[in-house]
Amino acid sequence: MGHDHAHHHHDHAPKLDHLNTAFIVGIILNSLFVVVEAVVGFANHSLSLLTDAGHNLSDVASLALALLAFKLSKMRANNVYTYGYKRSTIVVSLLNAIILVGAVGIIAYEAIMRIGHPQPISGITVAWVAFAGILVNGVTAWLFMRDKEKDLNVKGAYMHMAVDALVSLGVVVSGIIIYFTKWYWIDSAVSLIIVVVIITGTWRLLMDSIRLEIDGVPKQMELNKIKAELLKAKGVKDVHHMHVWALSTTENALTAHLVIHTEEMANFNDIKHDLRHRLEHLDIQHSTFEPEFAGEPCHEKICS
Repeated sequence: MGHDHAHHHHDHAPKLDHLNTAFIVGIILNSLFVVVEAVVGFANHSLSLLTDAGHNLSDVASLALALLAFKLSKMRANNVYTYGYKRSTIVVSLLNAIILVGAVGIIAYEAIMRIGHPQPISGITVAWVAFAGILVNGVTAWLFMRDKEKDLNVKGAYMHMAVDALVSLGVVVSGIIIYFTKWYWIDSAVSLIIVVVIITGTWRLLMDSIRLEIDGVPKQMELNKIKAELLKAKGVKDVHHMHVWALSTTENALTAHLVIHTEEMANFNDIKHDLRHRLEHLDIQHSTFEPEFAGEPCHEKICS
């Protein structure tokens, strides 16, 4: 029995035109802010500012990688990469999460080393620079807000910027406290709080990225629900040897063996189109089916 392929290419990814602008604006704003924050942080010996600058630098790299992944995902398939470069979006999502977790580790180490040996800093300067960070990160997060649920990379960019805005708010508060109390240890303590906030916001992104990278079933998809939907199609007696995985952060694929009632085999094209329509509503854009006659033994060792 030959394979029947139901591949179709609806572009469910966010359109690149406005996202391209969002990424570029975000990269420019955050790059400029990283320079300002690092200079002021070094001049004032502020670990919280240097911490935030390092984190913002990783965000700039993340935004650049995500933009590159979007551009690659639009490239045509070829004889070597038969699905094109769609999977680059998953690779970038995982890489961004790993970079962020690594940066957090360095931040935590520096904060712990310095918390017992605080250095005098200008609280009011720290507060003003961090306030600028709230504006920069808030504007950048707003650029990605409407598309954050459509793509894992866009969601990652939004989360990074939103978390950064909250982190900057924390640094503003610490700067004000230092200005009035001269409690310089607050600077390192805020850095550790920043670490906890970042890890909390990044862990789910990391787990989701790993899941897609090793071809796990995409989040919020249930195989039993998908199988039940396929069995509703007229002529389909059973479904087995079913696999669902992500082609990219926005497109999913399915392969399955379909047991078809003998009298319905001549109508398999109609069955296929019905199944395709059902799968689209389950956010599966690419499907491959192998039809089998009812009673025909499955030759796949892993059929169930």
